Amino acid sequence: MKLFFSALIKFLCRLLLVGLLIFLPAGTLLHPNGWLFIALLFIPMLILGAVLLIKSPSLLEKRLDTREKENTQKGVVALSGVMFLSGFVLAGLDFRFGWTHVPTWLVIVASVILLVSYALFARSCAKMPIFLAQLR
Repeated sequence: MKLFFSALIKFLCRLLLVGLLIFLPAGTLLHPNGWLFIALLFIPMLILGAVLLIKSPSLLEKRLDTREKENTQKGVVALSGVMFLSGFVLAGLDFRFGWTHVPTWLVIVASVILLVSYALFARSCAKMPIFLAQLR
């Protein structure tokens, strides 16, 4: 039960953080691609978390422990985190100021590619559980 609540709290905190990083710079909640991105990112994450909770709680526990031990890795993770989070802010600002206009067909294609990537990742993890253990 403790693992469930730990995973749920981390999931909700990340969801809130990403939502704030997208919608605050956008200046509105009426940002359709922002909502689409959040759904595409967090629904598969929720499903994978639920599957791990049921089938492999120890693996879920390892995945929730994201602390790096090596100093080099800590730096890489910190830098990639800044870049990743900056992308959310930039996307919100882009929506607010209308810097770019992405055609609907491209949004659909990108969404399908993202979902297929998730499916391939999940399939790889199911076939080779050690693969998921190595990806923290």
